[in-house]
Amino acid sequence: MAMNLSLSKLPWYGQVGAFAALAFAGAGVFWNFYAKPAQQSIDTRQAELSTVRADITRGLATARRLPEFRRQVEDLQAQLERLRPVLPEEKDVADLLRRIQGMATQSNLQIRGFSPQPVATRSMYAEWPIGLQLDGTYHNLGSFLERVSKFPRIINITGIHIKAKGDDGANQTIEAECTATTFVLIEKPAAGAKPGAPKPAATTGAAPPKA
Repeated sequence: MAMNLSLSKLPWYGQVGAFAALAFAGAGVFWNFYAKPAQQSIDTRQAELSTVRADITRGLATARRLPEFRRQVEDLQAQLERLRPVLPEEKDVADLLRRIQGMATQSNLQIRGFSPQPVATRSMYAEWPIGLQLDGTYHNLGSFLERVSKFPRIINITGIHIKAKGDDGANQTIEAECTATTFVLIEKPAAGAKPGAPKPAATTGAAPPKA
């Protein structure tokens, strides 16, 4: 009642100002304690909803590409099967080395030195370069290279260096050095096994096992 009396004594514009101040204060209390927290909660929920929608969109895009991924896996598997006949597996490397020596022997070449070099690992296979030191004739070397080119497994001969020998007879007139690179298929390691390329033992200056 006292407040009403005091307000009633104010001029009309004073009363309007007082009511406006009270209304403004009430609006401030409502905003700070009710509307603002509610708006922040709404903003948080909107952000979470946007994140979920983005995740759903990415999931749907991935699901649509599943057939493409399956085709890629099938293509890689088919490529692997095509490589099997021409790429030895790690367990076949020793046999392949015997084959190389056999081709040299059939070509009347003597393997003076044999030195495996560092392995270069690729995605599905490993490159295994082997240094060879050979004694024989030009004809023997040509015959050896021809045999290697017709071998079912891939063997690249690179870095051929030839020099004439001394008077050692007609059967050995040249010394040749080259690198024979074979490509070894990398199989998935068994459970508990460590992946990696084959680790050839260094045998520099020694001949490979006889065929």
